[in-house]
Amino acid sequence: MIPGEIAVHSPRVVHFNEDNNEEWLRNLLDLVEELRDKTKIRVAAYQQRVSRYYNKRVNPRPLREGDLILRIAAIADPTGNKGKLAPNWDGPYKVKKVLRPETFKLETLGGREIPRAWNAEHLRKYYQ
Repeated sequence: MIPGEIAVHSPRVVHFNEDNNEEWLRNLLDLVEELRDKTKIRVAAYQQRVSRYYNKRVNPRPLREGDLILRIAAIADPTGNKGKLAPNWDGPYKVKKVLRPETFKLETLGGREIPRAWNAEHLRKYYQ
């Protein structure tokens, strides 16, 4: 109980009874599983709503082997020696292999393999 409830008689203070309190706590303990189940249902419904909202706005990037793409120049050259007037995108490159969804191995148009794998987040399809 907080000090304010002692000075000003709230319904909780007025109707407090030691015997009723024990009974109320036992009843509440019996309902704990039901309250947990309701909470799990609410959490699952919330997660579905968030997932639906995200999936509605996500921009899928379907890339296949042989597609021409551009990659972000800032990640390709993290030193940033080229300055602010340098192009934002580097390429074009060809998708050599799809390692797993959204992860690709690239090669130059001359056939030289790029040493690391690239995520689709850093790639953009190149249209001629």
